[in-house]
Amino acid sequence: MRDYKEEYENRVAFIKKCLEEAHCNGIVFGNSGGKDSALVGILCKAACDNTLGVMMPCQSKRNFGEDMEDGLAVARQFHIDTITVDLTSTKEAITESIENSVKISETASKNIAPRLRMTTVYTIGQTMGALVAGTGNRSERYTGYFTKWGDGAFDFNPISDLSVGEIYEFLEYLQAPENIIRKAPSAGLFEGQTDEKEMGVSYDAIDKYMMKGEGTPEDIEIISRMHRVSAHKRANAKHYKEIVE
Repeated sequence: MRDYKEEYENRVAFIKKCLEEAHCNGIVFGNSGGKDSALVGILCKAACDNTLGVMMPCQSKRNFGEDMEDGLAVARQFHIDTITVDLTSTKEAITESIENSVKISETASKNIAPRLRMTTVYTIGQTMGALVAGTGNRSERYTGYFTKWGDGAFDFNPISDLSVGEIYEFLEYLQAPENIIRKAPSAGLFEGQTDEKEMGVSYDAIDKYMMKGEGTPEDIEIISRMHRVSAHKRANAKHYKEIVE
């Protein structure tokens, strides 16, 4: 297990360095009500008091219920300023405009919300003169389970080297709200969606293969395929691991 006291101190220092190098004095991140955004928000607030979490519900009932409640619980506990931007009508409008010419596929439709969220946080970030913090973990990055030019877009990412299991350990160390730690990981892209159901493999299995090269033949086949076909998503960006080594 990592020394999370040391990890906390090092990651806060990393964030401060990113701000200093960019000559910025603020941070914006998407507060989804999930484990990753919770950890990023906690770390960013510790590094910079001028940290803003943006909740961006979009059509899904879960976005407006459980996710917002959990996101606000983290914000209250760690004193993170938070605003809400409802993207439902925006997605409906862009979908209608595009479908006047092209029928949108189911997969492309699911990825509209993450890309609208990216546009939103960057618009707010530029307005504030702030950096946009990424919220993707190592397991998602390895499998490509993120939206290109959506949640895969950011100025820096303080948790990109942490597996899902390590994210949970870190949150437990920080005494984050129990709901965040217990809930099933979900991007909230549609009703009933969970990451593991959509991928067809558990994060435990992904972490085991990624860290130890072990797993069942079925799991290894899924994970290897996801890693191979998502190579185009892993573009150069400022990741924690690459900065400190």
